[in-house]
Amino acid sequence: MLETILLIISVLIIALVLLQGSKASDAGQLFSGSNERLFGTVKERGLELVVTRLTALLGFLFMLVSLILFLK
Repeated sequence: MLETILLIISVLIIALVLLQGSKASDAGQLFSGSNERLFGTVKERGLELVVTRLTALLGFLFMLVSLILFLK
């Protein structure tokens, strides 16, 4: 039962990570003089925020289920 839950969580994490926008283009702004990303004035909104939070929640659940399976 827990193995199936772990598999479903794993697939969902993979899908959510693929849905997230690339942060690589934002890294170049650090050296171009733009302080917006450096000091966090640009915030995630809408679907991007939901996907980020859902990824963090599923990551936590993945670790929790993995730990329970390990101790079992």
